[in-house]
Amino acid sequence: MFTIRESTFAETVEKRSKFLSYLVSYSAFDIELQRLRDKHPKANHIVHAFRYINKYQQIVEGSSDDGEPKGCAGIPTLNVLRGAELVECALLTVRYFGGIKLGTGGMARAYGAAARAAVEAAMLTPYLRQESLTMEAHYPQQRALEYLLEKHGIRTVSREFTEQGVRWQLEGSAGELEAFCNATGRTARFSDNSEGIDGADPKIF
Repeated sequence: MFTIRESTFAETVEKRSKFLSYLVSYSAFDIELQRLRDKHPKANHIVHAFRYINKYQQIVEGSSDDGEPKGCAGIPTLNVLRGAELVECALLTVRYFGGIKLGTGGMARAYGAAARAAVEAAMLTPYLRQESLTMEAHYPQQRALEYLLEKHGIRTVSREFTEQGVRWQLEGSAGELEAFCNATGRTARFSDNSEGIDGADPKIF
């Protein structure tokens, strides 16, 4: 399986209909969908499909035709993600109707081609199972910890400020989290439950 590090964009045209396709991380899906609705209020349709891994390590899929004939837009888009073995991604395609009807078959081919163009523009990277890590630090260490988070590519799921300091809920591959913990002088502990890795010591320095 694969995923993406950066969002990509591609534009295709089929019988004067314009297709604008955006491949984004699944975590950005809701924000991107709203952004496109705001940016393209006159677009005829905004079709999407997504695939992500849930906490049980199962692939969850979904798609929407957004008013196009059933099965002619969302499913062809989803099939492109499946064919590329992409997970933790969403693909959204904005369509501006060009005045010439494509027919159901032509529409499915056009949406599939639009999705493939966005995928072909992407730099894919192997998907690594994501683990969770909870870590705490006193306020004087906050800036140093945030520097290490960025350096090791660790994603911040949430951040909570307490009387004692800052508590982070983090996410990354096992290798990324272990390297990060080593840099802070700590040892990451794998738990047996679905929560992944827990910080063994609430004080990082």
